[in-house]
Amino acid sequence: MDTSVIDLPAPVAARLRRPGWRDPRLLAGIAMVAASVLLGSWVVRTAQATVPVYVSRAALVPGDRLEASRLAVVDVRLGTVNLRHYLRADEPLTDGVVVRVVGRGELVPASAIGDAGELDLRPVSVTLERTPSQDVTAGAQVDLWLTPTPPTGEDVAPARPQQLATNLVVAEVTTQDGAFSVGGGTQVQVLVPSAQLPVILGALAADGTIDVVPVPGTGR
Repeated sequence: MDTSVIDLPAPVAARLRRPGWRDPRLLAGIAMVAASVLLGSWVVRTAQATVPVYVSRAALVPGDRLEASRLAVVDVRLGTVNLRHYLRADEPLTDGVVVRVVGRGELVPASAIGDAGELDLRPVSVTLERTPSQDVTAGAQVDLWLTPTPPTGEDVAPARPQQLATNLVVAEVTTQDGAFSVGGGTQVQVLVPSAQLPVILGALAADGTIDVVPVPGTGR
């Protein structure tokens, strides 16, 4: 039986063509590269962008008037804090008074500034006979104690100290130097709620020794 071989045409190798400028794949690749470059540039610029924000030069206590002289300006990087909660230095300074303690070097919170009518605190000056702790500084919290003067006579028990108030904010500490200082060497001005004024003013007028005891962690 005869067989015949059919000669098939040899396959022709496909020739690769260089893509033209109008090739959709090339255009899509260029667009992706450009978008990546722009996105990276935006991320770098955003990470380096800063906003000026106010910080306190020294401790601010309730009742202090908010003034530029009490503040310094620092640049805060975007994304590190919620700037809506703090006073920005590129905006007009808020008119008002401090209603809560702002520590030295702290960013000034917008919530720490309010109206003087919101405060129910009154400054009272306390003259100390004993040197207070170094932690008794402006902005610290202290407890106020009275040790009554014991009556004279034999077999008299020592007077027990009495706690007058707790967590009072120190507004100012003044040290009196020199031979002409009267009534002790240190005066501590504390902010007293109005309801506690009768007790504290009465204790200051009584015979005895007043001490201010700092609350740990609130002083310097």
